[in-house]
Amino acid sequence: MSKAASTRSSPRPGAALPPATAATLVASLAPLLHEWLPRQRWFAGKGRPITGFAAVTATELMPPAAAGPGPGLLHLLVRVEQRATPDLDAPPVPVPPTDDCYQLLLGVRSTLPPHLTAARIGIVDTGPLTGMVVYEALHDPRLADLLLERLRSPGALGPLRFDRAVEIRSGLVPRLLGAEQSNSSVVYGEEYILKILRRVFPGANPDLELPLALAGQGCRRVPSPVAWFEAVGDGGGREPLTLGVLQPYLQNSEDGWQLALRTLAAGGDFTDEARALGRATAEVHLALAAALPTVSLGPRQTAHLAEAMSGRLDTTAQAVPALVPYVAGLRTAFDALARSGSGAAAGDGSVGRITRAQRVHGDLHLGQTLRTPDGEWSLIDFEGEPARPLTERRRSQPAVRDVAGMLRSFDYAARFHEPWSPEWAERCRSAYCDGYAEGTGTDPRENGALLRAYETDKAVYEVLYEARNRPDWLPVPMAAIQRLAGRRP
Repeated sequence: MSKAASTRSSPRPGAALPPATAATLVASLAPLLHEWLPRQRWFAGKGRPITGFAAVTATELMPPAAAGPGPGLLHLLVRVEQRATPDLDAPPVPVPPTDDCYQLLLGVRSTLPPHLTAARIGIVDTGPLTGMVVYEALHDPRLADLLLERLRSPGALGPLRFDRAVEIRSGLVPRLLGAEQSNSSVVYGEEYILKILRRVFPGANPDLELPLALAGQGCRRVPSPVAWFEAVGDGGGREPLTLGVLQPYLQNSEDGWQLALRTLAAGGDFTDEARALGRATAEVHLALAAALPTVSLGPRQTAHLAEAMSGRLDTTAQAVPALVPYVAGLRTAFDALARSGSGAAAGDGSVGRITRAQRVHGDLHLGQTLRTPDGEWSLIDFEGEPARPLTERRRSQPAVRDVAGMLRSFDYAARFHEPWSPEWAERCRSAYCDGYAEGTGTDPRENGALLRAYETDKAVYEVLYEARNRPDWLPVPMAAIQRLAGRRP
């Protein structure tokens, strides 16, 4: 991504800590991180015991020793070592035995002002920061402003690389968004929003790669990246790690999820919005297909796709026992998809289809959309489902995957609202598909086997996600599981 068109100045002197010093620093922070990390919404290793921490990189964006009475700012990439199989008392979580790398921005002060109490991580007992207070730096406006200054001045700072596409003015007041999410976001002066990616992987992150590609196509449905920063390849590799992306902040825009819930509460109709959202999705898909390579999925690839979905179903059923009674019924969707690719009847006329695959959003739902004050829809957050490997999220897939995600989101909204309104969800689902067909000339409902398989796969993913992160929400996807499995609630 560093080769993308940008304004880059000469590299600045690095501020990386030597490996030995970085290791000592992370070791001294380990007792605090062991308690603090699992409580963060963006921490993906819940349910697995942490066995250790390893420093990947450590950079002093503002050295604590040089900060005087003010704060210091440390940028850390830390590998969290965890056992693949949790303790017997912990819920079983089907994850491979790999360690995750997380991006941490830590503030360092001798004493913490009262307004930063909520950001406190703890006092360091040993090592180079003995006696100092460390805290979540993004809560500190001074440190959040320093991060923007780095983006305003492209170049290198130790292992970090800062790029920008346009000039960014100074003096923008930062504020950290408090909404729960898989990453962290800071708004600057109501002009820009900076997403800090927490769980990072080698390779271009789709949240930077795809908006840059769409900008090249002149697509206005997605905010174009203004600036971004990366780290050199993990472990000496050549691929960079995308760490953060700055984009225009669509001020006064309304979140699609909140708009849908507000419409439901008022007893209003959402079909016009759903149709317009379908057309917006179609525009983005067409632009992505024009910007990046597409491929054809023949019988072998379709069978492999169905097999992968069936495997995820089995794995999730092991982790969430409530899913077990529905496995047989759910598997019929994946069997029908395999038959449709092989030339056998799928039960809906989907026989022997050649499916086009392309880059897609990967995690499309109402919360990933914004309606601007002029009534237009925008799509945001192209990172994909954060629980899935980056290589999978960057893979070409049938565009109907995004459609299925949005159909599930309408069902989520209807279930979230009381009383439940299945008719509202069905009207929205139909209108969204109508709008998508108007935009692409292809109705996603025509390939019923593919659409049902992706909707089922998405519901299975939701079951695992909610069981791990929001157990109170588990009944929402389980209601869809009952419907998709052909069982009465």
